Amino acid sequence: MAVTLAEVAVRAGVSPATVSRVLNGGYPVAGGTRTRVEQAVEELGYIANGPARALAAATSDLVGVLVHDVADSFFGILAGSLQSALAPTGRGEARRLAVVCNTEGDPAAELAYLALLEGQRAGGVVLTGGAPEDPGHTAALAARVARLAATGAPVVLCGRPPLPLPAELPVATVTFDDHGGAFRLAEHLLALGHRRIASIAGPPGLSTTRERLAGHRAALRRHDPRLAEACAELTVHAAFARSAGYDATRELLRRGAPFTAVAAANDTVATGVAAALREAGLRIPEDVSVAGFDDLPFCADTAPALTTVRVPLREAGALAAQLVTGRRPLPPGGITTLPTELMVRASTGPAPAERSRP
Repeated sequence: MAVTLAEVAVRAGVSPATVSRVLNGGYPVAGGTRTRVEQAVEELGYIANGPARALAAATSDLVGVLVHDVADSFFGILAGSLQSALAPTGRGEARRLAVVCNTEGDPAAELAYLALLEGQRAGGVVLTGGAPEDPGHTAALAARVARLAATGAPVVLCGRPPLPLPAELPVATVTFDDHGGAFRLAEHLLALGHRRIASIAGPPGLSTTRERLAGHRAALRRHDPRLAEACAELTVHAAFARSAGYDATRELLRRGAPFTAVAAANDTVATGVAAALREAGLRIPEDVSVAGFDDLPFCADTAPALTTVRVPLREAGALAAQLVTGRRPLPPGGITTLPTELMVRASTGPAPAERSRP
């Protein structure tokens, strides 16, 4: 039997009207009261009424696609490919409506959108981008995804690690070999003679940041265990934005520790790195080599063209669409890892001889 709004009110110790105000939003509700209501909703598994409520357990043709930032080319390409692949492939197949939800990387927004999609009886959900590595959020996310999947709506985790869920649920994971890509990129820089390699990593506490930074450091340790330690002082965490790459590079230059190459968290960050280096009078790659990650469309057109790691975003979007619509069965173990590829271009070159020593 479905949980009622009145039952939520009793559990939270408030009136039904207060519960309604919290669920509908736009009304002033004290923080403590809001927390009690949200906790009661989570504990009882309450689902707000949506247009599909009258259809009982039936699902709709709506597919929710959660992205961190729809204006970011990484997510735009992924979501665009997914939406294109949702088009009917044969006679009699229903067209799916993709609804893109922009979370701005906020874990709370991620949970809120999933609750809304559950209330709308979404026919499937795709979560994209790195996952916050917070145990509380992971547990809450797993519970929300489990409830969605238990209704028969497939869920695809795309570009993020799997969740601790029962194997029988229709949940698939599509991961990228970020670790391997970062490892190969660092090996490329080492082969060019670079020993002082700066790393402008992504935001801390994010799965993508951890994997790429771990791959980078693994390559340094393999070459010389002392290198990873020596380059630790050349690591700066920054957001996945051009301005963040610019500011982080200025910080590295301010510290004064010499470096001959920069491995940026992604291609957008790398453009900010390049701008800061040029402003400081440094040439790319003669003085400092610069590399990115993702292989976004603009990489081949930068001056010089950007060395990067190609992440198969279009392939991932198409695969996620096939999985969320049931056109492709879940892979063994529920996990598919897509390979990344090193793309060597003109922004990386041999290390200057006088700077190449540790």
